[in-house]
Amino acid sequence: MNSLEGKVALVTGAASKRGMGRAIALRLAREGANVVIIDKYAAPRSLFPGDEGWGGLEAEVAEIEALGGEAMALVVDISNSKDVDAMVNKTLERFGRIDIMVHCAATRGPVGTPAVELSEKDWRAILDVNTTGSFLISKAVAKSMIARGEGGRIVLIASMAGTHGVAGSAAYSVSKYGVIGLVKTLALELGTHKINVNAINPGAIITNLRDEAFAKMAKDQGVTWDEAREKDYQKMGAIIPLGRLGTTDEVAELAYFLVSDMSTYITGEAIGISGGLT
Repeated sequence: MNSLEGKVALVTGAASKRGMGRAIALRLAREGANVVIIDKYAAPRSLFPGDEGWGGLEAEVAEIEALGGEAMALVVDISNSKDVDAMVNKTLERFGRIDIMVHCAATRGPVGTPAVELSEKDWRAILDVNTTGSFLISKAVAKSMIARGEGGRIVLIASMAGTHGVAGSAAYSVSKYGVIGLVKTLALELGTHKINVNAINPGAIITNLRDEAFAKMAKDQGVTWDEAREKDYQKMGAIIPLGRLGTTDEVAELAYFLVSDMSTYITGEAIGISGGLT
């Protein structure tokens, strides 16, 4: 019997082909979980060569079903409380319970923009998704777990940017500090309900999150998108003790650990996964 057999997991930000959400959803499905995958966009574009035509949530449902699990895909704006509440209700109607929630959905916003030049519009947009969205979905899922009375596991993806400032990314850094604060507070409030709440702080991980930033770099440098990406990866790898960027599969292993019975006495923690960078 797989370790998550009979469990229902909700994974947000799951539609990107090279995202942490997809990797985590598939990892939990391999352990027997039925998975509800959600994203604001049904099939986000990936700029990685060879990713053209990626089917997004629909393709991922097929991947999960091929592993033997049940899956449901929903398009949800996590910064909208009505969307979030409707998503939880649809999950409960289909599966009757939510045992696990791993919240990956986030927006990066402008990269390299000093705080004194950052627009209020961009500031609010980033905090609405990353911080308020984390609050809304955690609140809705936690209420369902409390009502069921059998505990649960909540994992929010924060960032190493939530532990120290990042020049040119003020709103993103602030939003992730807020996520970590939310996790630590929820752990205190939900512990009596046997609900463990933790954060994961990824460092430099190969995902689609910076696709548009690489497109801008490529244009500014007069090189291809792939060349700009590889140059940036080499630069980052040189300052990471393990000498490389991390993979979404490595993040997925940590997420699985935190929602499994291997971590029953861990709550309120923000665990880094950065190859030694932090």
